Amino acid sequence: MALLDKLRRKAPETGPPAVPKGSRVYAVGDVHGRADLLTELHRAIAADAAGYAGHRRIVYLGDMIDRGMESRRVIETLLDEPLPGFEAVYLMGNHEYALISFLDDPESIAGWLSWGGREMLYSYGIECGLSPSPKELHNLAGELKMTMPREHLAFIENTELCHRAGDYYFVHAGIRPGVALEQQRFEDQLWIREPFISSEKNHGAVVVHGHTIEEQLNPRPNRIGLDTGAYYTGVLTCLVLEGEEQRFLQTGGEG
Repeated sequence: MALLDKLRRKAPETGPPAVPKGSRVYAVGDVHGRADLLTELHRAIAADAAGYAGHRRIVYLGDMIDRGMESRRVIETLLDEPLPGFEAVYLMGNHEYALISFLDDPESIAGWLSWGGREMLYSYGIECGLSPSPKELHNLAGELKMTMPREHLAFIENTELCHRAGDYYFVHAGIRPGVALEQQRFEDQLWIREPFISSEKNHGAVVVHGHTIEEQLNPRPNRIGLDTGAYYTGVLTCLVLEGEEQRFLQTGGEG
């Protein structure tokens, strides 16, 4: 027992999480079709990064489209007006996945229209009734395929499921507690809430995620949620990581 206590005392303590030295990472929460807030936040990020000589990376946590009325403009902003001097990483959210699924088999995920898809269609000039028939669903998917620029669809299809930077793991929804990060199922990475949200387990990295709205930021030792409900609160949030430092940028809102 005395030997075990001695070994425990000699065991190195784990320090605070950090990103690689000489780099700064900006992680952006769920945009959800709010191109106005994305533009504002880009300005704030550019101002924050001005003069920084290290490697600059920006990670978008998925759900860039749907709900808000400017999904098309969001995609155009990310494609045509990227922040200069940044490595950009775009993650897939459940809404990007739903769009791809709708184009492939609209009847299988018709519910997408009621949780953001209708607004996505409107942003491309496509009108959609409240209860489209199976035939109308296929017509809507066909019209979107014809209207949506090829590079927009390619952008959505080429989004990544996750990203790692130092002691941080970036993903849209979260992870399954108790499962190694490299063995996570994509369904959990895109959709999970519980048991991830309430878990206090060490996940092997601090998970930075969106998907579950937290209007008040509440960073925890094992996860940091960045979805502040931008499409209805008017607040879009960015986490800034440099070394062991964590801080936030926000834009929009009434105050």
